[in-house]
Amino acid sequence: MSQDTIELLSEQRCFDGMQRFYRHASQAIGLPMRFSVFVPPQAEGGRVPVLFFLAGLTCTEETFMIKAGAQRFAAQHGLMLVAPDTSPRGAGVPGENDDWDLGTGAGFYLDATQPSWRAHYRMETYLVDELFRLVTSVLPGDAARVGISGHSMGGHGALVLAQRHRDQFQSVSAFAPIAAPSRVPWGEKAFTAYLGSDRQVWAAYDASQLMARAQDPFPKGILIDQGLADGFLASQLHPDAFKAACAQANQPLVLRTHADYDHSYYFIATFIQDHVAFHAERLGSN
Repeated sequence: MSQDTIELLSEQRCFDGMQRFYRHASQAIGLPMRFSVFVPPQAEGGRVPVLFFLAGLTCTEETFMIKAGAQRFAAQHGLMLVAPDTSPRGAGVPGENDDWDLGTGAGFYLDATQPSWRAHYRMETYLVDELFRLVTSVLPGDAARVGISGHSMGGHGALVLAQRHRDQFQSVSAFAPIAAPSRVPWGEKAFTAYLGSDRQVWAAYDASQLMARAQDPFPKGILIDQGLADGFLASQLHPDAFKAACAQANQPLVLRTHADYDHSYYFIATFIQDHVAFHAERLGSN
């Protein structure tokens, strides 16, 4: 079987495009992986720009597509939406299902280096090499016009992967990202398990630390939305650290805060139209 073979699990017509769910045998992960794609109607005329959306802890490839309501706006702008799963499934790592914030559903979009995890928990390689290739070859995505966004753990992933792979991602945004994972409980727990105890190694996956030493910022800006009623804001997210790092790097940043909004998909659904338009403008939508 070709490494680019993907199995269509389901498809539904949606805003004159197609909402699809796929499964494939991942070479990077070494296990079957699932992902979802919204193909806008403009894809009938050729390749279209792509927006990857990375979901947060405990989520799957279904969460964003079902809850965010992004397809309406993606269809208007001619933007393909892609949502991967949040971790490998069934890797057999001892304890991977014990905690909701580590292991299954909590891959943190990095390549693990520690013995228990490194064989299968290779989400960075999966996303930027394997899934990126599938979306821009087998599916009608344009490899020269790709953006990335995400929520919470996925916001961390978006900010980090955009910086680590500047040649692949032309635009980046986030909702309530874990912006300084090296200094919060979620990040400390995951990084210790996946990367070991050396905090210098962690810096390679910390969005704020990466930005603080950036040489080539995103000149068209970064967009972040954060709810002020978010119960994780003070303890886990620290967008202030990323804001300070952007100022140090002369990185244009729009950090919008919203009274009374929490960490849920009701918050994301409220502002997703702005994020789709933000990426469409930067990617040159159809």
